[in-house]
Amino acid sequence: MLATSRLSKRFGGLLAVADVSIEVARGEIVALIGPNGAGKTTLFGLISGFIPPDEGAVRLDGEDITRRPPHEIARRGLARTFQIVQPFGRLTVRENIAVGAHLRLRERRAALARAEQVGRQVGMAALLERPAAQLTVAGRKRLEVARALATSPRVLLLDEVMAGLNPVEVTELVAVLRQIRDTGMTILLIEHIMQAVVTLAERVVVLNQGRVIAEGTPAGIGAMPHVVEAYLGQGAARRLAAGPAAGPTAAGPTAAGPTAAGPAAPGTA
Repeated sequence: MLATSRLSKRFGGLLAVADVSIEVARGEIVALIGPNGAGKTTLFGLISGFIPPDEGAVRLDGEDITRRPPHEIARRGLARTFQIVQPFGRLTVRENIAVGAHLRLRERRAALARAEQVGRQVGMAALLERPAAQLTVAGRKRLEVARALATSPRVLLLDEVMAGLNPVEVTELVAVLRQIRDTGMTILLIEHIMQAVVTLAERVVVLNQGRVIAEGTPAGIGAMPHVVEAYLGQGAARRLAAGPAAGPTAAGPTAAGPTAAGPAAPGTA
């Protein structure tokens, strides 16, 4: 459904994304993980048209969408969310969602009706008339998903939609995303909260220093020494395998690693 081929992007002397080739099948949920600064959000920008690649290609359902502008890519069925959620604060939740619906629906009445449908789908039925400025962090995250979903995409790119949520809110949003996937949606998500990755994703792709370093099941990638070291530094896998007897650093760092149940250290992707 979605495929990148040898996608690369350089910013001056920094190679942010290097020769990345990934595939996401129709109806699949794939998680893109990696330490802060690995190039994950840049990759989303390349796929969604916000950043032009230096090399490589992006294909959506067999169609080459490389270097097309974001609005054209959205019309072809790919929508994305952003790490920093910026709703229109003075508009209601319903009106915010309708902004996304207007990509395909010209009439206001039709867009508002679509917004109500999507609002119910993401669990915001009771909040449709509330000004977006009054939403909690969890509410704003759901609204960001809803605005993307209102464009009627075939593929959703979700950029850390669980960041800042507590465990109960994460569990609730995971359930919403499962229901969205069950409608046939294809999802590629960037996520640091491993509780969500393990629960949602059928497959995980690990990015480090702009390159794909591993791919596999959520359980499988957590056992790969080079993935552990990408998060925790050189020699970490050996120290962790040695156990507490190796010293005070052996047991502690697992809380930030790829097998943890909670979030990794905060920062940009």
